Amino acid sequence: MNDLCAVILAAGQGTRMRSKLPKVVHPVAGLPMIAYVVEACRPFLAKRTLVIVGYQADRVREALAGEAVEFVSQLNQQGTAHALLQAQEALVGFDGDLLVVSGDTPLLTSATLDSLLRAHREAGALATVLTAEVAEPTGYGRIVRSTTGELLRIVEELEATPQERQLHEINAGVYCFSARALFDALQTIRPSAVKGELYLPDAIALLRNRDGGVQACQALDPDEVRGVNTRTELAEIHRLLWRKAALQLLTEGVTLLDPERTYVGPSVRIGSDSILYPNVTLEGQTVIGDGTTIHSGCRIRNATVGDGTVILDGCIIQESQIGDGCQVGPYAHLRPHTQLRQRAKVGNFVEVKKSVVGEGSKVPHLTYIGDTNIGERVNIGAGTITCNYDGATKHQTVIEDDVFVGSNASLVAPVSVGRGAIIAAGSTITKDVPADALAFGRARQINKTGFAATFRSKRQKE
Repeated sequence: MNDLCAVILAAGQGTRMRSKLPKVVHPVAGLPMIAYVVEACRPFLAKRTLVIVGYQADRVREALAGEAVEFVSQLNQQGTAHALLQAQEALVGFDGDLLVVSGDTPLLTSATLDSLLRAHREAGALATVLTAEVAEPTGYGRIVRSTTGELLRIVEELEATPQERQLHEINAGVYCFSARALFDALQTIRPSAVKGELYLPDAIALLRNRDGGVQACQALDPDEVRGVNTRTELAEIHRLLWRKAALQLLTEGVTLLDPERTYVGPSVRIGSDSILYPNVTLEGQTVIGDGTTIHSGCRIRNATVGDGTVILDGCIIQESQIGDGCQVGPYAHLRPHTQLRQRAKVGNFVEVKKSVVGEGSKVPHLTYIGDTNIGERVNIGAGTITCNYDGATKHQTVIEDDVFVGSNASLVAPVSVGRGAIIAAGSTITKDVPADALAFGRARQINKTGFAATFRSKRQKE
């Protein structure tokens, strides 16, 4: 079997997006568009994966940070064939197959790429192009076949005749080439008469009459080959991706009360008997356990949620771990590195950041917990703040098991509260509290009898 290298085309700006960003880094369900293409290529264990970059190349590199890819620069974007020519030097001596994929096709699957690669190798072809039959072919190059169905050429829409524009089989912009044959053909491609660019599809016509010839492999699902060139197409890609995820979840035993208004990314995993209310967004590497309920308006990204947990309306949860049987919200914000142990409760209008809330502990409402380690069975009263920032440095608060913190307390870090202690309501705690102690940190109350009546009388006279 021939060696394989993958080449992902990602140099263009995408002017129809009307954006300062490169087209391929626009987010799709929480991930850069090009990340889906890299993932689709991953199962083939290509010897090398080259990404052709040009417009705002640093943004593309940043989007793929940590991926096992190499970057090749196309300083002047002069067409797709010109892009492949930039990779020629990097691939000197390579004599295997090249899998060429556009970076703006986030719905493309590994299964379809595998079908393309198999068809190419079984036919011993020099080039194999992925095609699709679509209802609306506008914007795509058309596949021109002979009367016997043989692939003749690919014609760009701008250069197609009126008759050719009526064709509904389109070029998906995905190919498999014999590397040696491709680079030989690229040397003879001439610029387009319309745009002056070097088009990769022209290599198909050049290779057609050589030994091995060219093949076409038609995608079973035409939605997979949808490219993104406009904001409208980006919105449609989102719709298709979310719908596909929703249908898959329904078959796996997850209840979606309104599948059309449930937004679940492709890497999210959800256990059986969980329930998602409308307008829930789950992104990134989120994992939801069995029997968990997530109510409307919640957004969860890169978080783990245990079994039997209830997330009430309007919560934002990022890069956090939530144990079994917890309750969160409504309108809670769990910021990165938050951990809720089993049966912990974080209530309405509570913000937690880089903290642990121990098993069975409660932070019911109107509270900020930052850089804090809370033990088990702790009750945090309404309006409590752990004051973790002194203007220059973040400091830690430790609250041990069975502590009761009264309402409207401020714990000024660094500070520790011993096991079983009680913090009186309205206290400002600046020193460590021993175990089982009662801590007051507030001014003495003074009542001046009759003062209020005298004050009102004075104001009326004035």
